[in-house]
Amino acid sequence: MSEPLDHVARIQKEWARERPDLDVSPQGVIGRLHRLAGHLTEQLCVVYRRYGLGEGEFDVLAALRRAGAPFERAPGELAAFTMVTTGAMTKRVDRLERDGLVTRRPSENDGRGRVVALTAAGKELIDRAFTEHMRNERRLVEELTPEEAAQLGSLLATWLARFEAPLRPEI
Repeated sequence: MSEPLDHVARIQKEWARERPDLDVSPQGVIGRLHRLAGHLTEQLCVVYRRYGLGEGEFDVLAALRRAGAPFERAPGELAAFTMVTTGAMTKRVDRLERDGLVTRRPSENDGRGRVVALTAAGKELIDRAFTEHMRNERRLVEELTPEEAAQLGSLLATWLARFEAPLRPEI
C-alpha cells in the first residue's frame, strides 16, 4: 500500500490527471511553503497574543529593540524593516503608543520628521516576548534534524537572495 498523500500532493495528483500537458512539480514546493507558512504563523501568533500583541505590533517592538539604545527609529525605517505601508505602520504605532509601549517625538535631525521610541514598558515587554518567541521558534525548527534545518536554512537563503537585494552592513 502506498504512503498517504499530503494536501499538496493530492492537488498535484488531481492536476496531473486533468492537465497531463502541464508540469505541476513547482506546486509541490510553492504549495508546501505556503501551507507551512500558514501553520508557522499560527504557532508564532500564539506567543504574541500571550503578550497582548499582534504580529505587526510584535514586529514594530522588535525592530525598535534591535536598533539598540536609545531604541528608536523613524516611522519610514520601521515600515521598511517590517515590510508594510506607512499607513499600516501609523496604525500599529498608534496602538502601541496608546498602550504605553512606544512614544513619538519630533526628529532632532529633520524638523518635519518624527521618531518612534520604545518606552521602558515596551522594552521590558519585547524582551520577555522575544525570549519566549525564540523558544517557540526553536521548538518548531526541532521538528527537523539539525542537518535538515541547516540545509533548509541554506536553500531558503539562496532562494530569497534571488528576490531581495542584499542589505549593506552598517558601519
